[in-house]
Amino acid sequence: MKVKNIAFIALALGAMVATSCKTTYTEIPSEYAFATFETECLGTELDGSQTLRSWGKGKDKADAIEQAKKNAVRDVIFKGINAGSGECSKKPLILEVNAQEKYEYYFNAFFKDGGAYKKYVTAEDENKTSRMRAEHSTQDNYGVVVRVKRAELRQRLIDDNILKP
Repeated sequence: MKVKNIAFIALALGAMVATSCKTTYTEIPSEYAFATFETECLGTELDGSQTLRSWGKGKDKADAIEQAKKNAVRDVIFKGINAGSGECSKKPLILEVNAQEKYEYYFNAFFKDGGAYKKYVTAEDENKTSRMRAEHSTQDNYGVVVRVKRAELRQRLIDDNILKP
């Protein structure tokens, strides 16, 4: 009897360890692959960075994750972060109306694929944080936890004469 109990416990623990090691996703119904979700605050760091969950759409996982990173930086610059924890700054870096259009030449280059935005956003751990997804045959939508270096981004915009100190 004791041998059966020990074997059962060992089997249960083995199953728990095996399932905890693989990356799992919270599946969202496929119709949400085209939905727009708001970037939400998960917390802040003492270095001025913000941890956010941002969403991105793309033709595959990699494309959607890159778009989520761009969306997080864009929201910090132009919209502020209103959803989630109240720790993040609700105020955008640039308060000027239509700044994205006014400085279009700058931001088009800044946000191009492989552009300067990448210096100001990092994925915490893509295997652990890219856990929410909605997949459709033509488009994927992923929720990704990223850290945006808000203080460094602000300094960059000041140095490039986009933002006044």
